[in-house]
Amino acid sequence: MPVHAFIFPGQGSQAVGMGRDLAAAFSAAREVFEEIDETLKQNLSRLMFEGPGEELVLTENTQPALMAHSLAVLRVLEKEGNFTLRQKAAIVAGHSLGEYSALAAAGSFSIAEAVRLLKLRGQSMQKAVPAGEGAMAALLGADMAQAQAICEEAAPVPDADPVATEVVQPANDNGAGQIVVSGHRGAVERAVALAATKGIRRAMLLPVSAPFHCALMAPAADVMAGALEKTPPGPPMVPLVANVSAAKATDPMLIRDLLVQQVTAMVRWRECVNAMVELGIDSFVELGTGKVLSGLVRRIAPDAATASAANPAEVEALLKVL
Repeated sequence: MPVHAFIFPGQGSQAVGMGRDLAAAFSAAREVFEEIDETLKQNLSRLMFEGPGEELVLTENTQPALMAHSLAVLRVLEKEGNFTLRQKAAIVAGHSLGEYSALAAAGSFSIAEAVRLLKLRGQSMQKAVPAGEGAMAALLGADMAQAQAICEEAAPVPDADPVATEVVQPANDNGAGQIVVSGHRGAVERAVALAATKGIRRAMLLPVSAPFHCALMAPAADVMAGALEKTPPGPPMVPLVANVSAAKATDPMLIRDLLVQQVTAMVRWRECVNAMVELGIDSFVELGTGKVLSGLVRRIAPDAATASAANPAEVEALLKVL
């Protein structure tokens, strides 16, 4: 029998229409969306189903929306398959905000708690750096050592005081030579230019609204530390493999600390996938919008099985696998 990890996508997977067909087909999905709309006092589900896209991509909307879709898929699977997550998954993990989805799926947070935390997380991350001052870029074909070296060379500010530097650091290790860097816009742009001279296959700025997972997010980390003090996670029903440590976590206080650190720390997704394989996982099940994580898993761990579900047809197909 395959040993499954349930994995949950992060920002960048969102799309207008997400969850609409699922809500039309399953009452269990509608109940999740209704609970989230009521909790936020916002018609988030309508924004997900109908757009406009420029509002959906706002970080404070994107983060709870992606969690809403993931949890709706899970609730439909559990109801239609007559099982609980504990019966089917040995581990949960998520990419960045997906870690909150994973913890809600595993019972560490209620849906209402998780969506409030993600709304606040999105708002505080957006406010941490004034618009236009930060940026992120993907270095394709780079390994971690190359990315670190490029960031170190790009950090000094040209024509400034000799000790003046800007922040630029690896933010996501997505595997298969895909490293994302984050920081001050000038430093990130210098990193992109340097990459072209270092034999990196491709380097490009990303269309994001803030420089996530770098030291510039420290104000947001402080906000989340306070929020998680008031709303701490409970013990998950199955272990989490955490972005910050790329290791199993079950202790609620450790999980709380890792969630705070995660705001400024790199998402070690490549290492997370490898750690799950070492723990005996041979099947990765992605729940929610898109198939980004499934694609990364296939490149990191090509011998592992992958499956994903976002709409009714995919849910029906996944139920046969599970």
